[in-house]
Amino acid sequence: MTGMERKYFGTDGVRGRVGEQPITPDFVMRLGYAAGLALVRREQLPHGEHPAVLIGKDTRISGYMLEAALEAGFAAAGVDVMLAGPIPTPAVAYLTRALRLQAGVVISASHNPYFDNGIKFFSASGAKLPDSIETEIEEQVDRPMGCVDPAHLGKARRIPDAAGRYIEFCKSTFPNELDLRGLRIAIDCAHGAAYHIAPSVFHELGAEVLPVAVEPNGLNINDGVGATRPESLRRAVLEKGADLGIALDGDGDRLIMVDGEGELYDGDKLIYVIAAARKAAGRLDGVVGTLMSNLGFEHAIGRLGVPFDRARVGDRYVLERLQERGWKLGGENSGHIICLDCHTTGDAIVSALQVLAALRQGGLSLAQACADVRFYPQKLINVSLPNGYPWLNSEAIRAARERAERELAESGRVLLRPSGTEPLLRVMVEGRDGDQVERLARMIADVVLEETS
Repeated sequence: MTGMERKYFGTDGVRGRVGEQPITPDFVMRLGYAAGLALVRREQLPHGEHPAVLIGKDTRISGYMLEAALEAGFAAAGVDVMLAGPIPTPAVAYLTRALRLQAGVVISASHNPYFDNGIKFFSASGAKLPDSIETEIEEQVDRPMGCVDPAHLGKARRIPDAAGRYIEFCKSTFPNELDLRGLRIAIDCAHGAAYHIAPSVFHELGAEVLPVAVEPNGLNINDGVGATRPESLRRAVLEKGADLGIALDGDGDRLIMVDGEGELYDGDKLIYVIAAARKAAGRLDGVVGTLMSNLGFEHAIGRLGVPFDRARVGDRYVLERLQERGWKLGGENSGHIICLDCHTTGDAIVSALQVLAALRQGGLSLAQACADVRFYPQKLINVSLPNGYPWLNSEAIRAARERAERELAESGRVLLRPSGTEPLLRVMVEGRDGDQVERLARMIADVVLEETS
């Protein structure tokens, strides 16, 4: 079974609408049991010791139900469970490693609406599970669920200081000789997992914090707020006279920033800010982007005299390429930024701190730090795609793409790719002429709609 043939796992774990397969209580319990068996088989622990996993979640109302189901599945497989409550995805990665546990589990659908949810796993090292283990879990999950002998059942306990531990970790990634005093920062937590964490991190480093979207009710996560809806943050920055704005998504691994003028800074620009500072300090070997990274970003990295490489879209593929290259910095224009000298996975709070450290060290504003970046106009249109639709076999879609590529010639590019988390085809066109880019992207999207309707 290859990654492309996997039945349940996508690019970011198992995800879907709550109450529909696979995000149902019975399936998630079997998923916990299957993952538990995989851990028991792989771990060589001293006699009598159980493997242990950490479970964290975001603020969706369905998290309570899915947490209980996972806990039951792990316990039935003889795995102990530590419950961290609502904490960001990167906090689970950190705590799994810090507590020397065998795995971490996150209950979250990231930037999706509240009615979606998902399950993703981290290894003992705090990295995403390799495909081989996900495949092993898939092979087990459809088999009948069993239960270990009652004497060997797993136990569960809560970790009351999970948030505090993670706050201290985040602060430790910011240079000791710097602080954020004098900065007025609006922080949009998307009513998500970082609502009680991100404001404390920046406040304790000296900033005046203006919290935005920090009142989760189980239904409002990502609802018109957060990194995927940055207009809310932009409005807060301008209305409150903030120096900067920081927007996270619902599970705290995606970052978008806004300057005091209301200008938005996506992942490409923020990675460039970090890269330029690290290059100046002699601490940068190369940068990994994705197929979606802007050509202007690639050219700006090149002007730093730094190698650049593109990975498939998805932070796990950026991480894999970084590890292959032995580099430390990479990410996506969507705001997933990985700083491997700070953390094992993408982390919005840690990434924001790296950007702020670069600005403080250089005495720069965000606009000044990005002055050398000239982005090409880029248009992304998401088109609904029926599940399993063979869009690659469509002659009309292929012809529309080729027509756009001929017109762009060497001055741009076209990228069509299915979403790894939603039933969408992403149509992206990039080039020097904004009007042309918009027209060609719409032309291709219209053809896709005609072919799939």
